Amino acid sequence: MKKLILLLLLVFPVVGNSQAVQWAKNGHSYYKTESGEVVRYDLPANARTVLLSKTDLTPTGTTQALPIRSFTFSEDQSKLLLYTNTRKVWRLDTRGDYWVLDLQTRALEQVGKERPEASLMFAKFSPDATKVAFVSEWNVYVEDLRTHNVKALTTNGTRKLINGTFDWAYEEEFACRDGFQWSPDSQHLAYWQIDANQIRDFYMINNTDSVYSKIIPVEYPKAGQTPSPAKIGVVDITTGKTTWLNIPGEPHQNYLPRIEWNNANEILVQQINRKQNETKIFICQPTTGNARLIYSESESAWIDLYSPWENVYSLDFRHRFTWLNGGKEFLWISEKDDWRHVYRISKDGTKETLITTGNYDVMDIRLVDEKNNQLYFLASPTNATQKYLFKTRLDGKGTATQVTPAALAGTHDYSLSPSGQFATHTFNNSFTKPVTEIVALPQHKAINESESIQSKLPNAQQSKTVEFFKVKTEEGIEMDGWMVKPASFDPTKKYPVLFLVYTEPWGANVHDTYGVANLPFYRGNLAEDGYIYMSIDNRGTPAPKGRAWRKSVYRKIGVVNIRDQALAAKEILKWSFVDPERIAVWGWSGGGSATLNLMFQHPEIYKTGIAVAAVANQLTYDNIYQERYMGLPQENLEDFIKGSPITYAKNLRGNLLYIHGTGDDNVHYANAEMLINELVKHGKQFQFMAYPNRTHSISEGDGTFNHLATLFTNYLKEHCPPGGR
Repeated sequence: MKKLILLLLLVFPVVGNSQAVQWAKNGHSYYKTESGEVVRYDLPANARTVLLSKTDLTPTGTTQALPIRSFTFSEDQSKLLLYTNTRKVWRLDTRGDYWVLDLQTRALEQVGKERPEASLMFAKFSPDATKVAFVSEWNVYVEDLRTHNVKALTTNGTRKLINGTFDWAYEEEFACRDGFQWSPDSQHLAYWQIDANQIRDFYMINNTDSVYSKIIPVEYPKAGQTPSPAKIGVVDITTGKTTWLNIPGEPHQNYLPRIEWNNANEILVQQINRKQNETKIFICQPTTGNARLIYSESESAWIDLYSPWENVYSLDFRHRFTWLNGGKEFLWISEKDDWRHVYRISKDGTKETLITTGNYDVMDIRLVDEKNNQLYFLASPTNATQKYLFKTRLDGKGTATQVTPAALAGTHDYSLSPSGQFATHTFNNSFTKPVTEIVALPQHKAINESESIQSKLPNAQQSKTVEFFKVKTEEGIEMDGWMVKPASFDPTKKYPVLFLVYTEPWGANVHDTYGVANLPFYRGNLAEDGYIYMSIDNRGTPAPKGRAWRKSVYRKIGVVNIRDQALAAKEILKWSFVDPERIAVWGWSGGGSATLNLMFQHPEIYKTGIAVAAVANQLTYDNIYQERYMGLPQENLEDFIKGSPITYAKNLRGNLLYIHGTGDDNVHYANAEMLINELVKHGKQFQFMAYPNRTHSISEGDGTFNHLATLFTNYLKEHCPPGGR
């Protein structure tokens, strides 16, 4: 139910995405796709060279160059693996065709060409560049690039027995998609096998594409249902024999979200228990399957596998361990001292070193520069709405220093070269469009002043319309917020307020970023029409404010987060220019759930609500997400009931518009019908709109966006009229 983030990514591309470039191994060049070609830029001159022209990318016998979605180099830089003709799998286009281009001969050959079109997933070179492994239709294959012989390494794959990739829940909640890794010596592949045979299908129904309905099954483990067992196999490329790693613990009560080869004889495997409050790391031997526990950690709430500030919907996103000291240590991120910090752990588990120290959260790592004993990371110790680059000593003997110039207040992102000498730097804030430069480090100096961020600011900056503020509730909880006031604001008048809410652990709304206050579903301009548009981040949202802030909602989603929002709204109602009779709220996914809870639990505050794709009953959502934050229904069912909007539907007094797509594989349409039944039972009038076969984003089909935007706008204007009074 966290997918407001995905919705916004669909409407607005990620701002400040510095990860679009691919750095060369030497750290002095980078590669990009431009105008259908692959180009290289050499630093510091930033000289452009076409590496692969459209002619190079045109297969023999055709006249059209391949449209490149992404590309990777072989370890020896002699070959390029091209990804094209892609198809969407759940969230991302992770299925398509792959081609190998030899950079010396310019030969272009398709990989797995006997497999069905656009059926290959996660193809990658072997370290010695002689083979390519890939997944197709739930099985793992390897192709010899000299003979073009394709060998099936698994043959038992089905929709319910998945080799080399993952089921819906692992992908959605652990960002696990690419499910196999080459051994460093190119002799073995380690791969996941997910057994979803015991997971019941949820049936979506297509009623529009035929005169007979079509059932669309999705294996989907609801909260309280036993998880799919997972295991890690290591297959010998020559013999095809798989050795299964003997990870202790019941497979159906534990998850295996991360693995990483250290060397040809060792694999690191992370296990996390079903409640996701205890994690263990094992060193495993690939030839025998033996596993040895080297590290464990437990939490009173839940353990995050990755930071919620990361873009887990990025196609090239990877969750891996980083090895140090010749494979004797690895990096680890933990909140065990109440802040999200980076540690280095010895692989025998006998030593750990805290690298980052202080009362701040490490938001993400950008570079591990072992040669120069530096760790570069993103953080914002003094303003939770912003983000900056810091560095500290990798041996833990230093103090973090800010690399980003202090004069540029806002949100920054970086992609650092492997050498740490150069970086692409992107900056934006609420009134500055994203601008990018290439800087030399450690001076943080633009390599070309005419292309620097400073030179681009005059054209990128706009008038400030977003105001950031803090609000403290009667319980002493201080929250960050932003608002946009009416264009012709008159402090002597009272204006309607529209709140944007999300409120759950997966997303924060209050960021100092460009477009943060955009509302794509409103026809017109909220400010010009006379609305105050506002958002507040409650406890439990992933702001960099420490563990206690984020974990305070454990087993209390739908209670603590909703109370924080309501108490903050009470303080805002005291503002002289706010009209308490015209208070509206809207949200999508988890924000839709919050909208319902606010309307039902606090009808004295919120008079109009627009909820989209909401979880009305927490027991309908998937087990990995819901059990992580709420516990197990078998043990604390009352918490699920207390947090579910459907429990309070009888209290509806205001105007409610509820919207859902019938083809939503994430938050199932069943939530809508359950909620409708409850509202009807209590005689509550409301407006409802179902979009046939639309998914969680409600983005498919001709005219959908325009229809949704018109519906949204008309309902808001009718029930929460704009303008000062």
